[in-house]
Amino acid sequence: MPDIRGLPRPFAAFRRSILGVVQDQVHSIETNHESVTQNVECESFQKQVSERFTELLATHPAEYEFLSLTWVSKLLDAFVDCQEEFKGILCNNKAHLVKPPVEKMVSDYFERSIKALDICNATRDGIEKIRLWQKHLDVVLSAFGSRERMITEGSFRRARKALMDLALVMLEDKDSGCSFSQRNRSFGRKIKGKDLHSCPSGHSKSLSWSVSHSWSATKQLQLMATSLAPPRPNEIAATNGLAIPVFTMSFVLMLVLWALVAALPCQDRSLQTHFSIPRQFTWYTPFNLLHSQIMDESKREDRRNSVGLLKEISQLENSVRHVTDLVDYASFPLTDEQKEEAKQGVEELKVICEICKNGMDPLDRQLREVFRKIMSCRAEGLELLGRTN
Repeated sequence: MPDIRGLPRPFAAFRRSILGVVQDQVHSIETNHESVTQNVECESFQKQVSERFTELLATHPAEYEFLSLTWVSKLLDAFVDCQEEFKGILCNNKAHLVKPPVEKMVSDYFERSIKALDICNATRDGIEKIRLWQKHLDVVLSAFGSRERMITEGSFRRARKALMDLALVMLEDKDSGCSFSQRNRSFGRKIKGKDLHSCPSGHSKSLSWSVSHSWSATKQLQLMATSLAPPRPNEIAATNGLAIPVFTMSFVLMLVLWALVAALPCQDRSLQTHFSIPRQFTWYTPFNLLHSQIMDESKREDRRNSVGLLKEISQLENSVRHVTDLVDYASFPLTDEQKEEAKQGVEELKVICEICKNGMDPLDRQLREVFRKIMSCRAEGLELLGRTN
């Protein structure tokens, strides 16, 4: 091939211009391919989020009833799946993470993740509250014994004492909103010797700090909501669409935490967190319906003063009220009808206690796993930001 330096000057210039056009076209094709790939990822993520949360609104068998233990488990599963997909998007686009405004958006998401870890700890404290209730209820069930056992006046006295202790504990939970313990068993930080002596009596040893006395679930959620705004068109264009999955995942995180605080006992909990669900996203409808259903549930007369909207908590509270009425208004000697009613009430209480006992440990483990997933995503994301700098 002849050296273009030896060619006539106009032809050499023409050759250089042709090479420049070809290079520009190749670069344009690569850029377009990258943009198409990002758009496909973003659209796929939006679709996944919409589908997973629509599933939570669908009609299920009784065991998947809205706000039940199994429903909360499905909610956490949906969150983890969405976060794994989001993490994949970050990994596939790590070269763009340092470009504004994506860098700040991703960093803000990881800051919200810290608040999410606190809420995971606080809701696990709520599970400890329910376990404490169960200890008092075990005394009630033990007082009456098996269905065949003779119900005596002594049985009623022991049951009445346990129910009074339980009422005081539950009243304290509703009135003060204080955390049951300052530690829980979740995530691997050892207790120092001086802290061990400050553990509440009867509480098991812990491996990590939980939230402080001044911590507020409501304030944490409101801070997350206040700083969360949909990306503007120029931000979407400047990030090749990456701003959309970052905002979507941030909203998923906030909504899941809000639902979790609604369902389980949590320190300084309230559902009056002000946030607006943006209509321009495909997941608006399931998110809006989910929010509306939870708010409607909280306004029910029998749920207004509950420490949590979890279905099993409502069943437990109703059963406790029924047994308490039976014990308080019993007069001896009992009639056969009163004996049968007492046995039936205790049997119903026993059933819901078993459901709670069998359901709390798996939920506790799942919350622990969600904590680790959030922590892992944050660590890997910050490492990506560091590698691309």
